[in-house]
Amino acid sequence: MSPMSQDGEAVAPFDSHPMTISSIDDPRAVVHEAAATRVLTVADDHAGERLDRFLAATIEDLSRSRLQQLVRAGQVTMDGETVDDPKRRVAAGAAVTLVVPPAEPAVPEGEDIPLAILYEDEALIVIDKTAGLVVHPAAGHAAGTLVNALIAHCGESLSGIGGVRRPGIVHRLDNDTSGVMVVAKTDRAHLALSEQFADHGRTGPLERLYTAVVWGAMPAKKGTIDLPIDRAPYNREKMAVTKEGRGRTAITHYEVEGVFGPQGGEPIGSFVRCRLETGRTHQIRVHLAHSGHPLLGDQLYGRGFKTKEHLLEAKAREALNALGRQALHASTLGFAHPYTGKFMRFESGPPPELARLIAALPPTARAGAPRDVR
Repeated sequence: MSPMSQDGEAVAPFDSHPMTISSIDDPRAVVHEAAATRVLTVADDHAGERLDRFLAATIEDLSRSRLQQLVRAGQVTMDGETVDDPKRRVAAGAAVTLVVPPAEPAVPEGEDIPLAILYEDEALIVIDKTAGLVVHPAAGHAAGTLVNALIAHCGESLSGIGGVRRPGIVHRLDNDTSGVMVVAKTDRAHLALSEQFADHGRTGPLERLYTAVVWGAMPAKKGTIDLPIDRAPYNREKMAVTKEGRGRTAITHYEVEGVFGPQGGEPIGSFVRCRLETGRTHQIRVHLAHSGHPLLGDQLYGRGFKTKEHLLEAKAREALNALGRQALHASTLGFAHPYTGKFMRFESGPPPELARLIAALPPTARAGAPRDVR
């Protein structure tokens, strides 16, 4: 077998290229300034505003929710009077004093877990997450998570997200999905990155690309799956496409890089690049499975395709069994640095276990590198 595009042209599937990183201007020279006490004077154009809105407009490195928390805790005075109501209106010329106490110790505790760090500065850290690493502590995963690892690695450089010395998770990857993730180290960075991910790249610079290997030939070379997603009513551990008017908007753009299968015969599967316009739980897995093309190795959404494994040659079957998870990798992440605004892009090739599967699907030598669709 050799990989081919849907128009019959021979192409190569995703290559296990070395990780590359590109950015515009290195923001590591930026110094984050944080004071225990801040004294502000209400300008005329802020007169009559709510206290929390005034603070949020004036202090850029603390989120509005964190500022509301500080107000309610009695950490704000106005003209010497303690104010504990975030809705209190401010007057022109008033002196507002905010006290930011030291961040509380992290919960959970840090653990010495190896991390593949692509980049780090005082504002954020970018990692290449391994498959099987749970992002957040939860029932059944109280320890051994990415958060535990980051607390141990970052230590005192975490200035406190919401008053707690912990990393700010702005997006997640499924436990068994590998690839690039960015995590905030300060409240200011957390707020700025959260806004970018909430925008999903519609008006901002956010860019997220995934490498996927799916069963069957996709219906078109390029396409968009725009179907809402919600919890599956019959299994709360699964997500599912819902009827119009229910669930949350979910949009996945895809482009077929090539197909694999017997020469001259029907394709067995496809190599696909996916770009997210939204970020729902299991979005790519659900959308592709609903379209009839689940990911190879996806035991949650692709069990009905288990019998198709006999169509693969022995080497490919062995590589798929060794993979032991869905064939999905977050290959590219681009965003604006939360302090400088400069665009940064991080790329990661498929990890060894996924690269072996990709290489094994076409048994003959692959020519050249896949076309760049970024």
